Amino acid sequence: MKILKGIWKWGKRLFVLLFVGQLLYIVLLKWVNPPITFTQISSVLHGRGFHQQNRPSASVSENARLAVIASEDQLFPDHNGFDWKSIQKAMEYNQKKPGRLRGASTISQQTAKNVFLWQGRSWLRKGLETYFTFMIEKIWGKKRILEVYLNVAEMGNGIFGIEQASQTYFNKPAKNLTQYEAAAIAAILPNPVKLSVKPMSPYVSSRARKIVQQMNFLKPDRDIQNLIRQ
Repeated sequence: MKILKGIWKWGKRLFVLLFVGQLLYIVLLKWVNPPITFTQISSVLHGRGFHQQNRPSASVSENARLAVIASEDQLFPDHNGFDWKSIQKAMEYNQKKPGRLRGASTISQQTAKNVFLWQGRSWLRKGLETYFTFMIEKIWGKKRILEVYLNVAEMGNGIFGIEQASQTYFNKPAKNLTQYEAAAIAAILPNPVKLSVKPMSPYVSSRARKIVQQMNFLKPDRDIQNLIRQ
């Protein structure tokens, strides 16, 4: 009995320690870039390498910020971290076609997953993703979430962040990306390991042109402008 009480006591202390530790880490990352992520470690272990150059939003083209919003999450300025309608549609689709899974992750969810968690579809990871998405929405805010996403997202085989992608594909800093160049990078985000900007497949080229159209449609929106401008 005493042993069980001792285990319970230390278990509670460990839980409190871990909870406080992760909370402090979330707050710290409001200003400091994540040193490394599980996805980046996995990339190294799987032989894809790890190449990254962090950049603040002021050093990234508005086109890049607009492109990922147009491509990945057009409701990003408006939701609280979760696009519930898209999630419901994805769940219905996955029930009908279990062999062809469709995701509905927002930029906030993808950022939470990329920074704090590992890749996968387990219920444990989704539960933790929900928690971290809620926390970064409350503590970081939209602009910081977008900034971190553009620095940690995998944008090619072992290529992480918009600056590294821009230098690799177009030999220029991310602040000089054109509309189409930013859209081309955004076009591979659904599967950056299999899709590529160079050489560019007809699928990626077609998707990039569609993203440019969406960028032009979204750009006049006041909420979008508040996010992409410094």
